[in-house]
Amino acid sequence: MRRLGRIVIVVLLLIGALALWKREEIARLMAVNSLFAADRIVTNFSNMDRLFLSRPLSRGEGPVSPLPAGAEATLPAEVADWIAARTVTALVILKDGQVVHESYHQGTGPGDLRISWSVAKSFLSALFGIVLAEGHIDSLDDPVTKYAPSLAGTAYDGVSLRQILTMSSGVAFDEDYLDFWSDINRMGRVLALGQSMDGFAASLTERAAAPGERFHYVSIDTHVLGMIIRGATGEDIPELLERHILAPLGLEAAPHYLTDGYGVSFVLGGLNMTTRDYARFGQMIAQGGVWQGRQIVPRDWIEASVTPSAPGGAGYGYQWWIAEGAVPGEVNAQGIYGQYIWIDRARNIVIAVNAADRGFEEEGVAAGNIALFRRIADGL
Repeated sequence: MRRLGRIVIVVLLLIGALALWKREEIARLMAVNSLFAADRIVTNFSNMDRLFLSRPLSRGEGPVSPLPAGAEATLPAEVADWIAARTVTALVILKDGQVVHESYHQGTGPGDLRISWSVAKSFLSALFGIVLAEGHIDSLDDPVTKYAPSLAGTAYDGVSLRQILTMSSGVAFDEDYLDFWSDINRMGRVLALGQSMDGFAASLTERAAAPGERFHYVSIDTHVLGMIIRGATGEDIPELLERHILAPLGLEAAPHYLTDGYGVSFVLGGLNMTTRDYARFGQMIAQGGVWQGRQIVPRDWIEASVTPSAPGGAGYGYQWWIAEGAVPGEVNAQGIYGQYIWIDRARNIVIAVNAADRGFEEEGVAAGNIALFRRIADGL
């Protein structure tokens, strides 16, 4: 019995030592499991750098770019109910580059760095356009493996850059956010445990369709887009984004990226910025890539990006959504739990929204959000 008791004590000590050694990974894994809990989601979405590995980004040394106040907009009566129902945390509306509405809810404020989720994909699209214009990419029809050779022999072997941009890689990937065992949630645990996102992408070997055959939204395609940019330029995404987009925009606050355990940025959804700075990015896109008289993103890339080009008639361009019924010039970046940058280029209107909407996947919610943005725009 004494011998058994000693063995038990040794085992408990080993378990304790392992828990101490892996305490950060365990804490992040626990954070993933409670990230979207009703009593924590709002706070979590403003403090992602406390929960996950992250990397601060520089806003540059220049002054904050002006975002002047315009005449206060009269919003449709249903906006107040929508804010409550969809757990909106921030709403910033620009008309002709002026702030005509700005409000914060659920205890958040203008200084909060809110998680972008998939809104980050549209930032990466803009960066890709710059890299392409600089000559680092030869053709959108190049194979992925030309710039990301570690993906040879995976489901991405034989996929073109254009197919990555339009979410038509054909890679088998389950994007069900509510299924614990889905690929998207397995990927979240890879991030939380400090493992390799590149390694996770390289582990995907199955296809659900031939490359280019159909549109199928899979977030890991955007990580692969980041691998392509890194391979083509020999630089990491943060340095490129800082130099080409963040510093020229004159942000109010320095953003941060979530990262994996190897310091690789979570480019498909890990950007954190203030809502006013999301609006600045949207206004730059609305102006054809121009900001304060400077062409930041090539105009022809903006035009190509926001034109529906995914196969099968899907309302998707190069990492941008074009919603059903969109008028010419209407486009949006969109992330889970209610993140939006909605842009009406023809009327020079930008609506930036952050939210913690746990019902975002319910039938009709996304379409209802777009319909409300259109009603808001009609009244400006």
